[in-house]
Amino acid sequence: MWKRVFALLALGSLALLLGFATRSEPANPPTDVERPAEKQAPKEAVPAAPPAVKVAPSRVAAVTVYPNSALVTREVDVADGAGTFELTVTPLPPNTINSSLYTEGSEGIRVLTTRFRSRAVLEDTREDVRKLQDDLKQLQLAREKLEAEMKAVQENAQTLSKMENFMSITTVQSAEKGALNSDSAIALSKHVRESRLDSARELVGLKQQIQANQEKAEFAQRRLNELATGTARTERDAVIVVEKANGAAGKVRLNYLVDAASWHPQYKVRAGKAANDAVQVEYLAAVMQHTGEDWSGVKLALSTAQPALNAAPPELQLLQVTAVPTANAPAAVHHADAMEVEDQVRSLRSKAQKNFNEKKQSSGVGLVNTAAALDQSWELFNPEAAIKRGCALAVREGPTVTYHLSSKLTVPSRHDEQVLEVARLDLQPDYYYKAVPLLSSQVYRLADLTNKSQYVLLPGEATMYIGSDFVGQMALPLVAVGEQFTAGFGVDPQLQVQRQMTDKSRATQGANQALRYEYRILLSSFKAEAVKLQVWDRLPHPENEAVTVSLLKAAPDLSKDAVYLREQRPNNLLRWDVTVAPNTSGEKAVAINYEFKLELDRQLTISSFQTAGVLASVPAPANAAPVAMAALSAEEQGRIKVAMAKLSPEDRRLAEAQVFCAVDQDSPLGSMGPIFKEIVKGQPVFLCCKGCVAEARAHPDETLAQFQKLMARMTPKK
Repeated sequence: MWKRVFALLALGSLALLLGFATRSEPANPPTDVERPAEKQAPKEAVPAAPPAVKVAPSRVAAVTVYPNSALVTREVDVADGAGTFELTVTPLPPNTINSSLYTEGSEGIRVLTTRFRSRAVLEDTREDVRKLQDDLKQLQLAREKLEAEMKAVQENAQTLSKMENFMSITTVQSAEKGALNSDSAIALSKHVRESRLDSARELVGLKQQIQANQEKAEFAQRRLNELATGTARTERDAVIVVEKANGAAGKVRLNYLVDAASWHPQYKVRAGKAANDAVQVEYLAAVMQHTGEDWSGVKLALSTAQPALNAAPPELQLLQVTAVPTANAPAAVHHADAMEVEDQVRSLRSKAQKNFNEKKQSSGVGLVNTAAALDQSWELFNPEAAIKRGCALAVREGPTVTYHLSSKLTVPSRHDEQVLEVARLDLQPDYYYKAVPLLSSQVYRLADLTNKSQYVLLPGEATMYIGSDFVGQMALPLVAVGEQFTAGFGVDPQLQVQRQMTDKSRATQGANQALRYEYRILLSSFKAEAVKLQVWDRLPHPENEAVTVSLLKAAPDLSKDAVYLREQRPNNLLRWDVTVAPNTSGEKAVAINYEFKLELDRQLTISSFQTAGVLASVPAPANAAPVAMAALSAEEQGRIKVAMAKLSPEDRRLAEAQVFCAVDQDSPLGSMGPIFKEIVKGQPVFLCCKGCVAEARAHPDETLAQFQKLMARMTPKK
């Protein structure tokens, strides 16, 4: 009897193994021949495609990049044959200013008309977009196949579980009846265990492939979104009608302005290891180019001008003047902040020029006259400041220069900055050192350089090196050809400076009291050669005649530099030009001693010593907020969220509306740690650090004014 039971057990196990082997085969969908006939829904009628546009061959030959736009020049081929021809240039980038198109003819070819046209297309025809779309389709098919294989493996695992349960039952029954074949049971158990392990490995591998497939698809989709934003199913054409007098083939040049392009200067300044080595200045241009059109092998020019398509100046409108009683005069207009008005004037002039370029003549004339009225109003209300300034507002923008880069370059359309080299200059340095012990215990290495190149150096950020060592950054000013400027090359640890008060006394002279202070500055050098060193300090500067401050003695004497005596000395800034011998430290350290006297009425006392601090800095432009916030890293944004979450709901609402510190308006609230709330003349303002809290308490009026300007910029205008 037990032999029949064992035979049935073996037969059942064999059947299950065969079934398992059958299900382990790769899951393939049935072919078209194997599928039963299905009823297919009738296809919807597809509209006939528009007739294909005959495109004239063209290529981008030259580009002039301006601060906020670019002028693109395309060379368009004209086929041989005489007569009148219509040329279609496509696709134009989505940021093309439609009214800016114009075409230049050539010998024997006269341009009759140039017009802009947009038309609907079934799908994006750009090669890179089509390739990404095909890649996404292939990735989708691969994902479907992987998911089908994973489903088959999961079903096989379920079959193994059923087989394992069956084996357990039959093994128990056979053992009870004394008919268990141990070798067969062990072999079957081993097979189940190995099959389950193989299935687990295969399942993990398939999940990893699906994850990799998803990452590739997401990356391709992001690239497709960048390329196809705003361009889907619409193409922009330039239609040019030309008349040819001869039969030979030729070319015409199509020009158009595009937005989404800009540039600004950058510098790398590299000093040599030896004092007589030339300083190398790499003049760089950071170009932003996301017009949707690649510039391949083009002649590139960089210009600081604003492109103007209007050939004649705009009409000057009358400036109407009104008078009101003195009590009703708007004081804010009479004493408007020059920088704030300048921002408004510059913005209006820029918008006016854009309207002129887009052939919106009346709007452009109105805007430019409004800008001029703001400028002239400030000038008439503030004549002393206007005379001191010497020019109209929004005019101090430096010279208009254009740099033609020597070699042809390729600048693809993408969303990050692309750095190009404009020129490389070798300038001879005159090195010296500068110490300001009131502000820093460090001594800095500087060099006076003269721009002997043919290039005007525009204002920009400079990265400073000594050899291959990075030493810091500085803002390079506008430097004309032949003009001298100063470059900083970081801290020299072999020079040290100390400042200390050595004596203080008080004396009474009649109705006045005199306070005398003595100071000493010690300079130490561990260098093997002598160095030239500028040392700066300052005396208090009285705001009125109630207090007088006088320098009694200084050893050595103050600097005799003419510029210093004219501009800094009247503000009680002190400067010494000394030569420090090598290895002068300890008792050999160079000493600078000075003494000054502060006199005031006996009935008065000194209330405070203050500087203008942060509030003396130039206010940020109107568009500074979104630019700064866009530049924050994910880590900084996380810190801001944590700091905001610690505020009460009401304070958080106010802080989120303010965004930036009321004093240091380059610092988003929370980016430096806890957010501080201060009540300034009844107005709650939020600050980024304890230093700004001190500034706000010392200058409440200025802080409130800065806060109001900040909120005016942060609040959208209706």
